[in-house]
Amino acid sequence: EMSEMSERSKQNVAHGLAWSYYIGYLKIVLPRLKKSMEEFSRANPNVLACRETWKLHILVPLSCDVYDDLEKADSNIQYLTDLTETTLTRAGTKKRVYKHSLYAIKDEDNKLWHCAVEYATPLQSLYAMSQDECAAFSREDRLEQAKLFYRTLEEILKGSKECAGTYRLIVYEESGEAETHFLSRDILWHLRQQRHEEYAVYEGNQPHNLSTTLSSTELNLQISESDLPQPLRSDCL
Repeated sequence: EMSEMSERSKQNVAHGLAWSYYIGYLKIVLPRLKKSMEEFSRANPNVLACRETWKLHILVPLSCDVYDDLEKADSNIQYLTDLTETTLTRAGTKKRVYKHSLYAIKDEDNKLWHCAVEYATPLQSLYAMSQDECAAFSREDRLEQAKLFYRTLEEILKGSKECAGTYRLIVYEESGEAETHFLSRDILWHLRQQRHEEYAVYEGNQPHNLSTTLSSTELNLQISESDLPQPLRSDCL
């Protein structure tokens, strides 16, 4: 009865995952990120040269295909070091540690660009649900929920004063063809755009629109004819 009520009221996994991700993680770590970046930059002044990129770059693959090791996802992405840890007591766990990893992204000219980057971890749950028969969660459901997760998270973060200017959502769809360095190229596009924006602000000009393989405005994130979230099971009409 509870399951049927949830479906009739159109409750969604994606909404809960997005809010949990924000409340339980991003709202905690993002306001502290700039301080960690500043500390690292003082000790390594040549690494994080562009302040506009002092953000957490959050990868949102709509396939929900999340790699535990970014270096295995793309060999042009290499782990550099970790930023200063944040230690808090949370939900009964003493000294819970939160930290972010810095990576070096190699471009086509072998130049290294540095940034903090990680996947949106709740996407692992969506992927796992699509692999579990008990969840009755199809690949189509997974894609729909991944899009809804992105849209919900984007709206939550846009309304968060604490997190303003501390993140960059990188949403993408992987092409059907195997592209060895697709991910690094997508991250590099975002880093270049941010650097362009920083220079434009410095010069007192508005940044020009740059072309990209995939941006949030170009993604077709339409889930249904209605803006309301849909039930998880595709056979519930």
